[in-house]
Amino acid sequence: MREIRKKSVVPVYAVAAAWLIYALFFPLYLLWHFILLIIIVIFVYLLFSKLFPGKLIKVKEPEKETSTGNPELDAIIKDGKTAIKEMGRLYASIPETSVKSKIMEIMNISEKIIKNAESDRRDIPMTRKFLNYYLPTTIKLLHAYDRMYAQGIGGDNISGTMVRIEDMLDTIAKAYKKQLDALFAHEALDIETDIQVMDGMLRREGLKDKEF
Repeated sequence: MREIRKKSVVPVYAVAAAWLIYALFFPLYLLWHFILLIIIVIFVYLLFSKLFPGKLIKVKEPEKETSTGNPELDAIIKDGKTAIKEMGRLYASIPETSVKSKIMEIMNISEKIIKNAESDRRDIPMTRKFLNYYLPTTIKLLHAYDRMYAQGIGGDNISGTMVRIEDMLDTIAKAYKKQLDALFAHEALDIETDIQVMDGMLRREGLKDKEF
């Protein structure tokens, strides 16, 4: 956050008033009157600017785009933020409580999937597939639900489609969880390898109790 000063309009009104009053009483067709008026309005503007300096308001600093050094990962992070932001907008727009909770769950899992690509770049291809199809399709369904809910009427097409979307959101949440779990396959394999290596070293050094 940074502070900026929003200028007051009072000095402008004061200048306009000074100009009008002077013009009513003195002839502006004489050059020296015109010069004197300019001096007066400058003085009035400076005086009222000091008396009415305006308000200090806080504005949010624009987020600076940081690079990971990997263009593909940078694109994933950027696209992911855009998609999650749009889901956040839909979360705020859709009043149905049960649907909102599903959207929030999907958003949380999506954030974890994208963050995982930052920590393990071997998962970039799978994450890109997730961003190219699964996330856009989910947002498309939420857009449809939002539009239909806004109609405020029932009917076989609207009500039936909304129910199917609600059911599909449960399926999507489960699928996203499986996707997140699958992304840890590389790490799980690495850890298993580390465990086996350490276990072998402990056995050779006689530091591990014998199993009976």
